[in-house]
Amino acid sequence: MLKSQSRFQTERGSRYLAQMCKHFAHKVEVTHDDTHGTIALPPGSATLDADDHGLSFEVIAADPESLDRVKSIMESHIIRFAFRDNLEKLDWTDGQDGQ
Repeated sequence: MLKSQSRFQTERGSRYLAQMCKHFAHKVEVTHDDTHGTIALPPGSATLDADDHGLSFEVIAADPESLDRVKSIMESHIIRFAFRDNLEKLDWTDGQDGQ
């Protein structure tokens, strides 16, 4: 499995986590609370973790194309939801699961 991680600095991490999870819950399996969420997208999964200083993303997929798709989905949605923070893009760090 391949994975990629990103972190977005914001004081609204918990709010954005809830917004993202509620949005995707209409279409795919989602679990979440105030600080942790998982989203099971068709091309792969996303885990979100919020704290007082930001929102972290970890996405996992079986192949590079699916990983890129999950990253794109997460990024396009958080950019839309985080317009108050003027987020333009996420910076991703790629690696293999277990590293």
